[in-house]
Amino acid sequence: MALLLLLLIDALVAGACIYQSYLHTSLLPAHATPLPWRLPTTAEGRDPHTRVQVNDDSLSYDFNLSKPGDYASVDLHFVDGAGAPKLVDLTRYSSVELVAKCQPANALTMVIPTFDAQFSQPGKLLTYPTPVTYFACNEQGVRSKLSLAHLSIPQWWFDLLKRDISRQAFKLDQVPKIGFGISSQSPLQVDSHVEITELSLNGRDYRYIAALVVWLAVSAVGFAVWLFLAHARALVASMNTQLKRDLPFMAYRQLTLEPYRDKEKAAVLRFIATNYANAELDLDTVATETGVNRKKINDLLKAELGMTFSAYLNKLRLTEAARLLADNGSATVAEVAYSVGYANVSYFNKLFKDEYGCTPKAFRGMTSPEDVTPPPAETATSV
Repeated sequence: MALLLLLLIDALVAGACIYQSYLHTSLLPAHATPLPWRLPTTAEGRDPHTRVQVNDDSLSYDFNLSKPGDYASVDLHFVDGAGAPKLVDLTRYSSVELVAKCQPANALTMVIPTFDAQFSQPGKLLTYPTPVTYFACNEQGVRSKLSLAHLSIPQWWFDLLKRDISRQAFKLDQVPKIGFGISSQSPLQVDSHVEITELSLNGRDYRYIAALVVWLAVSAVGFAVWLFLAHARALVASMNTQLKRDLPFMAYRQLTLEPYRDKEKAAVLRFIATNYANAELDLDTVATETGVNRKKINDLLKAELGMTFSAYLNKLRLTEAARLLADNGSATVAEVAYSVGYANVSYFNKLFKDEYGCTPKAFRGMTSPEDVTPPPAETATSV
């Protein structure tokens, strides 16, 4: 039940973290975006006929390019809460998504200038590296997903600033604006209209994934520790129950003769209790020394204790071994095994684990002498 509950919690946390890791920031409408922006106060570019219009759910502009070299665009300048220009960090985003309609059909550009402390001059956008990419539009509208990882800085920028054209690396951590403009293939001397809708930034915040990994690791380790401790507590409780059940066998030196009116029964029980630590003790030895035949010995033990000779002998030896392990911290496991009649330590370990559910060494670490103290001697009649 604990594991199922943990798996359910992990699934909920995983779902929440994965959902939160997907970033989606809409830039339209302008008044509701978490990345506020404004249009410049003057007409963009060198085309005096550019007209820009912003609605709640769209961004549009009209232009007519009279000659090559004319330029028209609409730029979204990022601002702070007071409306002052601001550089924003877009490194967590991987793409820009939009739907572009235009008449006539056109090929447009998206430019994202970014400040570089090595050579950019604050406020002078021409000194900012200006990665660019292209997208198509037509009268029906074209949905585009523009990867921010595949932008490239145009050659004119390197030529203008006399920079090494091989220095194509850039980082979108200080971005002043996003611009959408014409391309070299845009038609000349034609009234053109561009409308952009569903404009958004998308990406992944892998900090949530990292947090999920940490959570799963911590929860797994925590559950493993809890399970180990719970198992240890259950094992200790089981051993204590077993020890209490075995207390009658631990009192073998105080065996009373009162319950055994039959002299043969008394002789057999007394002989086994006295000689259980003899590694050579077997059923034939008991039969020889007590004068009771083998079959009757087994019948007697089954009737009185519900055990065979071998089972009863092992019970006596293992119970005494448990007492010695808890009571005598200086004796080794081998010494305890030999003292209770086992010449083979490996065999002793196997029998002990079968009886108590753990090795003798583990048993010693989880019990105290009080757990295995036999009944007081004065409560029984000495043999």
